[in-house]
Amino acid sequence: MASTKVEFAVQMTCESCVNKIKNAVEQLNGVEKVDISLEKGTVVIQSNLPSSLIQNKIESTGRKAVLKGYGSGKDDVSLSSAAAVAMLGGNTGYGAGTVRGIVRFVQLDPESCVIEGTIDGLTPGEHGLHVHECGDITEGCNSVGDHLNLFGTKHGGPMDNSSNRHTGDLGNIIAEDDGRASFRLVDKLLKVYDAIGRSIVVTSNMDDLGRGSSPISIVNGNSGERLACGVISRSAGLFENTKKICACDGLTLWDERDRPAKNNELSQGVSVPTSSLCTYL
Repeated sequence: MASTKVEFAVQMTCESCVNKIKNAVEQLNGVEKVDISLEKGTVVIQSNLPSSLIQNKIESTGRKAVLKGYGSGKDDVSLSSAAAVAMLGGNTGYGAGTVRGIVRFVQLDPESCVIEGTIDGLTPGEHGLHVHECGDITEGCNSVGDHLNLFGTKHGGPMDNSSNRHTGDLGNIIAEDDGRASFRLVDKLLKVYDAIGRSIVVTSNMDDLGRGSSPISIVNGNSGERLACGVISRSAGLFENTKKICACDGLTLWDERDRPAKNNELSQGVSVPTSSLCTYL
């Protein structure tokens, strides 16, 4: 699967920290390259894994980590900053009950968009994931419009060609027994620049990918209630984010990193705060 680069700010004080992190991360199957700078306090990983999995592995060494940048890692400037993020639930998105999480997007190359994320509070099993046409969550997920459909096609799945699916049809993600879905998709139709300003939605049921017998199946799918949604906003690409103190409240990124856990805003491993208007992406 195509790899991306993820940049983390990590609290490190000595070469022993560097070695522990390097050894821990290199145990993950799918990690291709690890670059660690003790001086800058950064860890850059090239892999085909969800960033949440890598972050958990870094933090298993006892060091805090905050995702700072996400990108293709390629020299093409048009791709290096083609990244976006959406918060589902919390104070910046909309979620039914405890459903909340984060979804990130990066344009790997002109034909491939990586969509990865972690969503908590789901029932075990498959759930539909779609990009919708509007970035309006003033009425929750009821005001985000239909699936993003740039070419006026019928509903389908990510494996269908462009004439047999909506641009925003991303298929299904799978929640484990603990209610968490961690996923990483590579889509050949959706582009980051088409997704920014719109919204991402997770549904209560499995998406039938337009193969159902009811008329609604080929319109927007038959995947049940819209459980959670969030506006897709541009985020920092690799090495673009130098922020260390939030201008909103003066907190350092480490204080801001701790705030979700204290307020029980998000489950462990979802690092972007929803308790403040200031984020580091």
